[in-house]
Amino acid sequence: MREILGRRLQRLRDRLQSLRSAARSLGSRAADARTPTTRIPTTHAPATRTPAKRTPVTRTPTLLDAALTCATAWQWPVLPGVGRSVADSARCACPDPDCVVPGAHPFDPGLLAASTDARMVAWWWARRPSAPVLLATGGSAPCAVSLPAIAAARAVVRLDAQGMRLGPIVATPTRWSLLVAPYSLERLGELLYSKDHVPSSLRFHGEGGYLLLPPSAASGGGQVHWEREPVAGPGGLWLPEVEDVVHALVEASSGAPGGGSRLAY
Repeated sequence: MREILGRRLQRLRDRLQSLRSAARSLGSRAADARTPTTRIPTTHAPATRTPAKRTPVTRTPTLLDAALTCATAWQWPVLPGVGRSVADSARCACPDPDCVVPGAHPFDPGLLAASTDARMVAWWWARRPSAPVLLATGGSAPCAVSLPAIAAARAVVRLDAQGMRLGPIVATPTRWSLLVAPYSLERLGELLYSKDHVPSSLRFHGEGGYLLLPPSAASGGGQVHWEREPVAGPGGLWLPEVEDVVHALVEASSGAPGGGSRLAY
């Protein structure tokens, strides 16, 4: 009997020891579960973006812009020139096959249609955006005196040195036009009659005339540009008198070869 009880007691002890071991194991696992796992987050540094440099966009003035400026800001009557032939850009779009100023003269509309009305100007260039800009000279609009480009450049330097105040100057590869205050044909006739000599290379753009303005294409190739841009002052756009300009140019040509007949100096 004692042996049987001894074996049973031993089995109970073994069973108790086994339960204790299992309890310790479960406690260890529970502790591990309660301990948070420290994770080092993987950080991705945001890509450094260098802002792209923005190049200022310089908008090139269009022919319409130029025409509207002349018509509205300066109150110069303008109209579109005939332009070049679509089939042959070297030829004028007018019916004359031997046109001497291809693209750079009025045709349709005619010169008398020149206007300062912004709506009319916008309508013209909306239909023909590449049309040259023509100024109808005379009346209340500026007139001009033009001469060969090389002679003009030298004359302007000389006149500047003398302190003469000049107005806007329109330049093509072959000729420069010095804008002057409006004058009548009678006034111009009296002026020329009073001079003993006037260079034959001078041309006059007065009442009933026209002048090609920037940024139109020049009739002989190249482009028209402002050698001196119009600058409006407190009293508006200043222009010299035609007598002052002609007198100065005649004086400047007095020492030129051949008496300055072509201002070839």
